[in-house]
Amino acid sequence: MKRTHHCNELRSEHIGKDVVLSGWVHSRRDLGGLIFVDIRDREGRTQVVFDPSALASAVFELAGSLKSESVIQVNGRVRQRPAGTNNAKIATGEIEVVASQLEILNQAAVLPFPVDDPEVTSKVNEELRLQYRYLDIRRPELIRNLRLRSKVATATRIYFDEQGFLEVETPTLFKSTPEGAREFVVPSRTNPGLFYALPQSPQQFKQILMVSGVERYYQLARCYRDEDLRADRQPEFTQIDIEMSFIEREDIYNLVEGLLKRLWKTALGMDIPTPFPRMPFVEALNRFGIDKPDTRFAMELVDMTEDFRQSTFKVFQNVVAAGGVIKALNVKGMAGATQGQIETMTEIAKGFGAKGLAYIKAEGGEWKSTIVKFFSEAEKNALKQKLAIEEGDLVLFAADQWLNACEILGKIRLYCADILKNQGKLVIPSDRFNFLWVVDFPLVSFDKEMNRWYSSHHPFTAPVGEDIPLLKTDPKKVRGQHYDVVVNGVELGGGSIRIHQPDVQRVLFEEVLQIPPEMVQARFGYMLEAFRYGAPPHGGIALGFDRLVAILCGTTSIRDVIAFPKTAKGTCLMTQSPAAVEAKQLRDLHIEVKTAKKE
Repeated sequence: MKRTHHCNELRSEHIGKDVVLSGWVHSRRDLGGLIFVDIRDREGRTQVVFDPSALASAVFELAGSLKSESVIQVNGRVRQRPAGTNNAKIATGEIEVVASQLEILNQAAVLPFPVDDPEVTSKVNEELRLQYRYLDIRRPELIRNLRLRSKVATATRIYFDEQGFLEVETPTLFKSTPEGAREFVVPSRTNPGLFYALPQSPQQFKQILMVSGVERYYQLARCYRDEDLRADRQPEFTQIDIEMSFIEREDIYNLVEGLLKRLWKTALGMDIPTPFPRMPFVEALNRFGIDKPDTRFAMELVDMTEDFRQSTFKVFQNVVAAGGVIKALNVKGMAGATQGQIETMTEIAKGFGAKGLAYIKAEGGEWKSTIVKFFSEAEKNALKQKLAIEEGDLVLFAADQWLNACEILGKIRLYCADILKNQGKLVIPSDRFNFLWVVDFPLVSFDKEMNRWYSSHHPFTAPVGEDIPLLKTDPKKVRGQHYDVVVNGVELGGGSIRIHQPDVQRVLFEEVLQIPPEMVQARFGYMLEAFRYGAPPHGGIALGFDRLVAILCGTTSIRDVIAFPKTAKGTCLMTQSPAAVEAKQLRDLHIEVKTAKKE
C-alpha cells in the first residue's frame, strides 16, 4: 500500500507514529523557512510540515516545487500542532505530520479553475466545470453528494432485500413504444432497417415478471428519454423501480413510506412521520393549482365562481356562463409588487392562453385595481371574507376553464413564494419535509388538437373498479388507480395498480385510446399474449433516484448528484459527445446521414 492512513484519519492518539499519506496537494504555503502542505484525498485533509533542518535539501527543494493538485506520497511522523495553531475547520486540525520523505507521483499542470476555494469555484462557469468534470468532482461538496448517493443506494437494496424482493436486471435494448416520451433509437447491424429503443422505463418487463411469478421485483434501473432538459431532467437517469403481485394501493403506500423513512434516517438522521397524508388530484388542483403541491406554506387558491355568477363584470360573468370558474389567490404582504413582477405574472397567465391577469393591490387604505369599480358590494364583501384581505395584500384572479384557471394561479403561487422567500417574508425551514400522496387522477385526458383521448399516466394503469363501466360511455369520469408521492412540491415518483385482464386492456387500447388493433398487436401483442396465461393482480411505482438524492443533498439540480451529467442541450462537454462516427460504421448499419446544406 502507498499509504498507511487516509487524510482524515489521524488524531491525537496517533502522535509519535510513523505514517505514509497519499493524495493531492490541496494547498502549499511557504512560511518562515518552513513549507506547509495540505494533502487531501476523498476523506479529508492533513497538514504536512517540511522542515529544512530535518530534511535532505533535495527533499525540501522538491516540496518547494509542488504545484496545486499534484499527486504525492509523504512519509513522516505525527506530532501535536504548536499551541494556538489548531485548525477547528478540519477533523485533523489538532495534529500535523512532519515529513521525512516526499515522492511526486504525478505533477499537475496549471488548473483551468481552482478547486480548493468553494467560493471561487462556485462562480466558475458551469460549462467549464462540466468540461473538466474530473476536477469539479474533487470538490468536497460533490464528493459528499456522490458518497451520499452510494449510501442511499445501499440502504435501498438492504430495505428491499428485507422485504423479500428480488433485484432483476431488465434489458436496455428494447422495442420502440412511441405512446410515451420521445425515445432514443439504436440501429441493428444484423437486422438491416430495424431498430431497438433505449427504455423509457422497465414498465412492460416488470409487469411480465409478475406474470412470470417473481412476485416482488425491484431494480435501480437506467432509463432514457430524448426530451428537452431542465434542472431535474437528464436524457439518461436512474429510478428505483418496483413491482409487486397480489396487492392493493395500500400495500404500495406502506412499502414506499417505509423506504423513504429508512432513507431519510440513513442520510439525514431524521425521523419522518408516517403514514403520509392523501390528497385527491382534484383537491390538489383546487387548493394549490398543481398536482405536486408544496404544502409547507398556505397561500391557497379560493373558488369565487358562485359569487361572480351574476356579476356585472362581463369578463367574469361570461367565463362562468361558458362553464368556467373564477379562482382567486391572496398573496399576503405583496401589494408592493413591482411592475416587472406584475408583468412576469401576466406572462405566466398568457402562457396558458389567458388574455391577461386581473389583480387588486390593498394598500394605502384602499383597493387599487382597474376592475374593482365593476364589483358590487356583495362581491367585494365575499372577496374580503373568503380571502381575508388586509392592508398590504395582493389578490390575483384567473377566469378560465377549471384546469387552466387552477394551473395559472398554481404557477403564480410558486413564483410569489420565491419572491417572498428572497425578501424574508416567507420562512420555510430547510429541514422541513412535507410528504403526501396525490391520488385519484383521471385515467385519461383529452387532446383537442388530436381529437382523441390519451393516458394521463400510461396505458397500463388500471381504472378504479367501480368506474370500469364508464370506460366506453364517459371516459373523462374514469379515475385511475394512479398515485404520486410528493415532497415539498417535488414529485418523487409515480405508479399505479396495473390492468391485468387482457379484455380490459384491449378496451382501453382500442376503444378509448383509439389505437388500431393491428398497431396494438404490433406494439403490445407479446404483453397481451403473456396476460392470457395467468397474470396476477399487480402494481408498482418508480421513484426518481437522482431527484431523491438531490433533495437529500439539499440541491435543486440533479446534475450535482450525477458523476458525469449532460448539459441542457444533452451534450457531454468532457467527452465531446454526441459525435460523428466513421463512414464504415454507418455502412455496416445501413444508414445514410443527410445533413442540411448551409446557405
